[in-house]
Amino acid sequence: MKTSFVLLLSGIALTAAIPFSQNKKANTQGYAAHNQQNTLRIDTPDQDRFVRVELAHGMFTEPTELAVLPNYDILVSQRRGEFMLYKNSTKTVVEAGKLDVYSKTNTPGVNAEEGLLGLALDPNFAKNQYVYAFYSPIDKSVNRLSRFKLVNDKISTSTEKIILEFYSQREICCHTGGSIAFGPGNMLFVSAGDNSTPFDAPNQQYVNKGYAPLDNRKDLHQYDARRSAGNTNDLRGKILRIKMNEDGTYTIPDGNLFPKGTEKTKPEIYVMGNRNPYRISVDQKTGFLYWGEVGPDAQNDDPARGPRGYDEVNQAKKSGYFGWPLFIGNNYPYKAYDYTNGTSGDLFDPKAPVNNSPNNTGLNILPPAQPAFIWYPYGASAEFPQVGTGGRTAMAGPVYYAKPGASPYPAYYNGKLLIYEWIRGWVKAVTMDAKGDYLSMEPFMENIPLAAPIDMEQGPDGKLYILEYGKGWFSKNPDAGIVRIDYLEGNRPPIVKNFTIENTSGLLPYKMTAKVEASDPDGDALTYIWSLGAGVKKTTTVPELQHTFTKAGAYAISVEVLDKNKASSKSQAINVSAGNAQPVVDIVLSGNKSFYFPGKPVNYEVQVSDKGAVVNKSRIYVSNTYTEGLDMAGAQLGHQQAAQTLVGKGLMLKSDCSTCHKVDAKSIGPMFKLVSSKYQTKSNALDYISGKIIKGSSGVWGEVPMPAHPTMKESEAKQIAEWILSISAKASNAPSLPAVGKIVPPSDVNKKQSVLSLKASYSDLGAAGLKPLSGNDAVNLRSNAVDAKDIKDISEFGRLDKDGNQFLAFPQKNGWIKIGQIDLTDVAALNLGLTETGGNFSIEIKLDGKDGKVLGTSTTGNLNIPIEAVTDRKLHDLYIVVKNTTDNTKDKPVLKTVTFNAK
Repeated sequence: MKTSFVLLLSGIALTAAIPFSQNKKANTQGYAAHNQQNTLRIDTPDQDRFVRVELAHGMFTEPTELAVLPNYDILVSQRRGEFMLYKNSTKTVVEAGKLDVYSKTNTPGVNAEEGLLGLALDPNFAKNQYVYAFYSPIDKSVNRLSRFKLVNDKISTSTEKIILEFYSQREICCHTGGSIAFGPGNMLFVSAGDNSTPFDAPNQQYVNKGYAPLDNRKDLHQYDARRSAGNTNDLRGKILRIKMNEDGTYTIPDGNLFPKGTEKTKPEIYVMGNRNPYRISVDQKTGFLYWGEVGPDAQNDDPARGPRGYDEVNQAKKSGYFGWPLFIGNNYPYKAYDYTNGTSGDLFDPKAPVNNSPNNTGLNILPPAQPAFIWYPYGASAEFPQVGTGGRTAMAGPVYYAKPGASPYPAYYNGKLLIYEWIRGWVKAVTMDAKGDYLSMEPFMENIPLAAPIDMEQGPDGKLYILEYGKGWFSKNPDAGIVRIDYLEGNRPPIVKNFTIENTSGLLPYKMTAKVEASDPDGDALTYIWSLGAGVKKTTTVPELQHTFTKAGAYAISVEVLDKNKASSKSQAINVSAGNAQPVVDIVLSGNKSFYFPGKPVNYEVQVSDKGAVVNKSRIYVSNTYTEGLDMAGAQLGHQQAAQTLVGKGLMLKSDCSTCHKVDAKSIGPMFKLVSSKYQTKSNALDYISGKIIKGSSGVWGEVPMPAHPTMKESEAKQIAEWILSISAKASNAPSLPAVGKIVPPSDVNKKQSVLSLKASYSDLGAAGLKPLSGNDAVNLRSNAVDAKDIKDISEFGRLDKDGNQFLAFPQKNGWIKIGQIDLTDVAALNLGLTETGGNFSIEIKLDGKDGKVLGTSTTGNLNIPIEAVTDRKLHDLYIVVKNTTDNTKDKPVLKTVTFNAK
């Protein structure tokens, strides 16, 4: 994981194009040629034939690795020290033992990532019952590899055989590695992180800033990864390879990086130059080693420091040095850096790397650096576009082979490497040539959602078993669990696309209407089994159910959809409240519902209805702020009912945001309630939060950076930001405005006051056994001056960019612009603000179409255009239609704003 846990998300990089190596162009050209193969081939198996079979969920706390036993029981390690055992015969999870591990620091603000990090079964487990574990004992500052025996479904701690251990600095963060895997010939591979701090040293002028940690000043050694990953005499920042003996001892196999007895080296080292090789796997036929390398956090290439951050998937056909902390990605070099004065030295040379850190106890001359197998930043990857964008945590799964007598997946996948992403949630199948060189990648089981996959193993039946950490940090996540992936040759289960409940609360008798949108890939008729809580179920043959609850309570509602062969899929559960109705809050405006007019009062009244209860007006909270950044096409202007603000929540859940943030619970990122509270009264809150979502951020809520999402649409980022801000309607301690009143906007409008947001909320007192329910409403009124950049629907007008502003140039002959779905109440005239004049144009203001009713006319000689009053209080499309009345096409007006003037 990104620094196993805390830095799982801590790399944040945007695209840049500064070359750092003369080899970069040549190296990437070869990979670019393979991009032509990065599309699905015609013979690729149907992805919807892969199905997710849930084995156990909601019973794990920070699971790290899994191992499938010959009897299909599954052993799971948990970071806090527990071994959990899924019993296949009973479909239950029991604790199989616990180690006393170091998993929590005593240093405020620092997260420990150590603990029980990984496990593996002995290749001869069926006979000897040996289980290997990599963990951090609480009483000694080391990471330790030990062997235990599983006796009667329990890890016998008395049978522990310590195989090896090495020093690991504690009370700092981060990077543990911790994955263990057997290869052919009883070779055991163990990954170890660089045990270095990626964050900036406090109270120092010159710091890492997300680039290579090379700070060798006194007492700052944890900021220097050359002491570990770049040190030939240290086992941190490495992948070790040892050959296990039956008695629990090991020998050093031929072919490790340094022969035994080589001065200033450790013979166990197979691969060095690792930052955080969090998940490893070994090809059981070729013996090739694969691992995901979680990369650093710099957002951009820097000529003074080096490349932006990349995650890597790596392959070692033989032992080698893989670059960190001197190189990243395709051998992109960092620069030497003097932290005492901020000056840069030369680029490191991947052909002849040198480790001259005073913290280095090993060789100064390192082996030549090996480039990554696959590498990608937070932004789009030119070489590997299929990996997508956003948070990144590369993981390496198995090279798939059909087991003798068990071919659960199509032969198409034989020999393909399966890689996966903890944050992005995808799995890819990587095709290699006969030599093991990269050819292409493609989606694998792309229709199956995964909740932070943290380990993946091929079981005795040849199927994939996936361990999900769950979307949340350092906690027991309800979506943490184990899934098995099946492939259906014949009948396929239905697909549940959407599940909704019209009203999720009501007084008794509470009539609920639930609907599901589902389809069957094979065209079968469907049956619906509705779970209504308390063990009550109903069956229908239509995708809708009406049910009346007569007993008060909270109920979890879900539906299972079955085809004619009883293949099924389940929806997520939606909680409903019977016996208490959600209050309804409505902000009623007496004037215009689209615009506010500077200096003219906005008269409002907050109306609350709460069925079955008396409204306590003292519980009504009303606030207003001025914000910036809403646009005419963003669907956020005007009246915002709760359902509309929840669009942002849906977008958030589909992104990787939910992996690091919870609404009201602690995770690696701040809870959304705190974010909402902090920015509730800030004038630029919407723009600020949406900008951070797109560009990334660091240092605002702590040391862990927030990933960038450079490909997210600005409108979607703003919808997410708007939902965040809606969470805490009464987040600040500011007093409430009156329930009935008026707001007088300032006479001078600037960019930071372009939108007036009026919010209201009300919470009831709940009912017996039922929690309180809240209702809220919001109205966003934009200023009456509409910028040309916000006008999206045009015909024959041209767009001009000048000094960072956008304008609309009048057409050669005829054209129109449309301002859609606005309220024209109290609007008496339109004023066209031009930056340039010229030509003679007739102007017509028309309602609901370019051929609609004419509200007003003028020419470019009179830019203040009175219009006929529109009093129906409905939303209309307004067209400004212009016609050139001369043959002069050289001089054309340029439009900057359209201002709606009130009576």
